[in-house]
Amino acid sequence: MKFGITPASTCNYLPDQDEQILVFMSETPPTKIDYDLLISAGFRRSGTQVYRPHCSACNACEPIRLPVSEFVPSKSQKRIIKRNQDLRILISETDKPEYYPLYETYINQRHNDGSMYPATLEQYQGFILSPWDSALFIEMYINDELIGVAVTDNLPSSLSALYTFFAPKQQQRSLGTFAILQQIELAKSLNKPLLYLGYQIDSCQKMSYKQNFLPHERFFDNKWQLITKKTG
Repeated sequence: MKFGITPASTCNYLPDQDEQILVFMSETPPTKIDYDLLISAGFRRSGTQVYRPHCSACNACEPIRLPVSEFVPSKSQKRIIKRNQDLRILISETDKPEYYPLYETYINQRHNDGSMYPATLEQYQGFILSPWDSALFIEMYINDELIGVAVTDNLPSSLSALYTFFAPKQQQRSLGTFAILQQIELAKSLNKPLLYLGYQIDSCQKMSYKQNFLPHERFFDNKWQLITKKTG
């Protein structure tokens, strides 16, 4: 495997820091087995790009994953499950045309200060889709209305939560947290022992919700370490 390092640039999550990214650069794309190995070493994908933070002066980004058999929902998470018990949940193995309009509305209304704004179909496809990966799409419906989609990579020994988008008018349902709870149940049903959640950044409010899933493991000092309580 070959890797490259990007030049330093302003961090999207911590604006007072510079970021550098270690990028998978091999001539042939990774297989799902390769990606399963890479993600166990702290990597993640965006579209076809596989990367890991490699910042010289900051180690705030910590890969985080859940051993799903050990997860215990909190009281607030149980309330979120109850709040959304009227939803109909379906699983798709393919991208569908109705996903993008929901994604566009979500990005343009909730993340219009971020690097993904303004949303375009090309940007959506470049971020979500990958020819070497098999993603699952968890659909959330009220009656026949699609109100949310959680995209999760289906790997040989794990699931990896890639992105969740939903109708902004449904924000009171806490669908981001609900989507993770659904992916935990999906991982159990598929006999996948781990659910990867990307990166936890304690000092970034947008990322703080991930630490509410306990117990979880974080990758630092070159190994996965068990965390049993919130750190921030």
